[in-house]
Amino acid sequence: MKAMILAAGLGTRLLPFTLRRPKPLFPILNKPLLHLTISQIRNSGFSEIVVNSHHLRQQIGEALQYETNCILQEEEKILGTGGGLRMALPHFNHEPVLIANGDIYHTVDYQEVYRNHCESKADVTLVLHDYPRFNDVAVDERLMITGFNSFNEGQGTLKRILAFTGIHVINPEVLRIIPADTPYCIIECYKKLLKQGGSIRAYLATDHFWTDMGTPEDYLQIHADLLGQKIPIYEELGEVLAEAPFVGTQNTSIAKDVKLLDWACIGKGAIIGAGATLQRAVVWDGAIVSAGSIIKDAIVMGS
Repeated sequence: MKAMILAAGLGTRLLPFTLRRPKPLFPILNKPLLHLTISQIRNSGFSEIVVNSHHLRQQIGEALQYETNCILQEEEKILGTGGGLRMALPHFNHEPVLIANGDIYHTVDYQEVYRNHCESKADVTLVLHDYPRFNDVAVDERLMITGFNSFNEGQGTLKRILAFTGIHVINPEVLRIIPADTPYCIIECYKKLLKQGGSIRAYLATDHFWTDMGTPEDYLQIHADLLGQKIPIYEELGEVLAEAPFVGTQNTSIAKDVKLLDWACIGKGAIIGAGATLQRAVVWDGAIVSAGSIIKDAIVMGS
């Protein structure tokens, strides 16, 4: 089974932090989200993973250099969610491909989603859930998707409007709708597929956790919830809870009279100056917090 992680985006809502680091490499409790996503996909039985890249793609390449059975797809120009998938088509065979956005932390079962897609015989399966902030996909009573970006396109007496999680399974031939080497949104591909009579089925996720890392506030909230043990934690991060609510203090230089309040996550090699205060803060690897600084509800970038 093959999978692809979409990791090429610009991350504009996370500026200025994405000027320094691409969004999929933002650390979650000091481990890059991309590595956590790869691990989750591999643990679900997928043997080969394509990762696309554009923005700060050299960093993505360096992050993947020790990952086995991982293909780096470098995009000279931004191709979008659809164009990037179309470029990856030669890496796929006839089997369905799992697709996941590179900026989400969740507990959706990839293996179950893939199995459900194969049994449904649909052309595409989108993992949807009820998330009012992003609800805009119309679904009928049979869980067939009938429209996107509109509250009026759905058909059927039990029409619902749900949100796309960024997780989907695609039969590769669908991607031929997309012109090669052209910026393209995958949702536009799906709209064309529906007009051509294709089938897109919803997998309704329930009893799960999901969040995207779209804004600095979202990123900080993930840390607050993980360190407060309010949301599920990946196995790879489990040992970190022994340090909670102040993570990374053993791998950094902390001067005298530093105050740590509520929670903090400090990256390897960071330097925290004398008398500084960290409160609800994430400090990246190699970052320097000047003496006497008050860092509250903030991200501190490293070198």
